[in-house]
Amino acid sequence: MIFTELPEEIKEQILAAQQNEITEANVYFRMAKIARGKNGEILQEIGREETSHYKRWKHLTGMEIKPSKFTVIFYSFISRIFGLTFGLKLMERGEKSAQVEYGRIIRYVPGIRDIIEDEDRHERTLLGMLDEEKLQYVGSVVLGLNDALVELTGALAGLSFALQRTRLIAITAFITGIAASFSMAASEYLSTKTESGQEGKNPVKASIYTGIAYVVTVLLLILPYLIFSNYIFCLAVSLLIAIFIIFFFNYYISVAKELSFKNRFLEMLFISLGIALLSFGIGVLVRVFFRVEV
Repeated sequence: MIFTELPEEIKEQILAAQQNEITEANVYFRMAKIARGKNGEILQEIGREETSHYKRWKHLTGMEIKPSKFTVIFYSFISRIFGLTFGLKLMERGEKSAQVEYGRIIRYVPGIRDIIEDEDRHERTLLGMLDEEKLQYVGSVVLGLNDALVELTGALAGLSFALQRTRLIAITAFITGIAASFSMAASEYLSTKTESGQEGKNPVKASIYTGIAYVVTVLLLILPYLIFSNYIFCLAVSLLIAIFIIFFFNYYISVAKELSFKNRFLEMLFISLGIALLSFGIGVLVRVFFRVEV
């Protein structure tokens, strides 16, 4: 089938697919320059495959197409900040939900079926080979973040009604949170060191990831109490921050590890907010029965 004889809509789809290939090739080559060892080699290989696919499309269209500079810069930036695996899998996910309808293209140009099959199979295999420290220690991050969310949302809810003074609530929660972060980091160190299934996972690094995740979560949750004076408003903002953290982290995991987002998000949200509600009730009871006045 000659390209010029194809329907206009199909031609647009093919040109979009062609640009996707050269854009992704540029992202892979750019990230290969900053990746280390094996990761750099894998990214170079994927980049060469993308370039090969681009040339196949170019042979069909007879047109030279430039990559999307914005897309290259955006995904390169995301990959640098949040890690190669997350950035590149997010890019691949974006391509699958993009405007290109490969099924329709195949009906008009059956000869490109192998490009699409190769794209799916080979890239998934190669991306799965990436070895990234961020993902090795994601379990440690989950431990610190989840524990901080559950404990601090609960503590803030209880303290808010029991104390009703935002600075005092913030100081109390901060001291509690920092002490708990040291405890969690130490527990993760001992757990990683003793578990036989943790080969290749450094206990010190695991404890650091857990501690940092815990402290960052604590600081974000108490921030409203350092800015605003109404304790109810502070609690509401703090809970919104908790929901955002839960949403962002579960989205990160769902992309990087190709897991279900909805189930993980709802489970973590239910636990954190359920504990907060329970603790708020305890705070009410403490203030009423013990007649706490601060």
